[in-house]
Amino acid sequence: MYELSDDEAEIVALVREFVDREVKPVARELEHANTYPRDLIEAMKQMGVFGLAIPQPWGEAAVSTPCYAAITEELSRGWMSLAGAMGGHTVVAKLLLTYGTRAQQDRWLPRLATGEVRATMALTEPGGGSDLQALRTTARRENTDDGEQYVVSGTKTWISNARHAGLVALLCRTDPGAQPAHRGISILLIEPGPGFTVSRDLPKLGYKGVESCELSFQDYRTPVASLLGESEGEGFAQMMRGLEIGRIQVAARALGVGQAALEDSLRYAQERESFGKPIWQHQSIGNYLADMATQLTAARQLVAYAARCYEAGRADLEAGMAKLFASETAMKIALDAVRIHGGYGYSTEFDVERYFRDAPLMIVGEGTNEIQRTVIARQLIARDRGARG
Repeated sequence: MYELSDDEAEIVALVREFVDREVKPVARELEHANTYPRDLIEAMKQMGVFGLAIPQPWGEAAVSTPCYAAITEELSRGWMSLAGAMGGHTVVAKLLLTYGTRAQQDRWLPRLATGEVRATMALTEPGGGSDLQALRTTARRENTDDGEQYVVSGTKTWISNARHAGLVALLCRTDPGAQPAHRGISILLIEPGPGFTVSRDLPKLGYKGVESCELSFQDYRTPVASLLGESEGEGFAQMMRGLEIGRIQVAARALGVGQAALEDSLRYAQERESFGKPIWQHQSIGNYLADMATQLTAARQLVAYAARCYEAGRADLEAGMAKLFASETAMKIALDAVRIHGGYGYSTEFDVERYFRDAPLMIVGEGTNEIQRTVIARQLIARDRGARG
């Protein structure tokens, strides 16, 4: 389980109460209508959810990574889209805390902490997918009457919260000729403006309510001070560190979906009878429940371990393992929940069909699980070589 202080446990309990009282009664209707959950987002702002990663003097008080994971799981248990609404936001906050200049921190972090400004990150491109070093969005320097600026051109896709974000951490190429390629990649902190277009919302199987968009940049201009940190060419390494908390967050989202599916299955298996007894007493259904609970508990332990590793330092290997295992576990549990519910599991009048549609996002999001396995293997080899000198 997560290792939390008394204060953190109280925060998680508050979020759990919010989910049960405010989210679950409306999630199905909002999700089916693909309606942006404005009132729920406002409530999350009031609760301080968007400032969980931001310490004083810019925020109230940052929570530990295990606490952040536990809160993410609770939100996702109610409706995974709500956890998605604060995922990229937290990554950007962490990037600012770790790499931003003091001027960038002072400008953005207080407003990110309250949710006055929502943030997202723009990485994926139509032709690149998980190969971030192959990105084609460029930012060239140009002297103007208003001072030196970056002029950005390119396209991004699958950008969550793009229509509601006031700050975008844009991964782009500032030196197209750099070798190796990652040395020419930087992060720009940009705002909506002329030349920056949110072109369309992408239709999705699940993850409804929160938009995922295509972005286009055509001679978009932003001051040189928009560069995250002090030096160009550091964006790839910066974003890789940012994605560690992102993958822990996605893993925790998967836990929430799995927990919701398990809870619904436990309740249904006790209420539904066949052949004169509750269906949980049939061995096949009982076995499903036993496996679901065991696998979910194992996944939660791995996520908690990755969160502790992140607190202690770098967690690229552990975050990848947690994201891989938790997302695959959530997918299996969601399918088993459909099996347990039988025909009702296929009905839109029951939430398990939503869990089954939401679960695949965690498999392909924040780096596909195929990429995760590659990353894990490389880290294993690197650590083994390091251990052997």
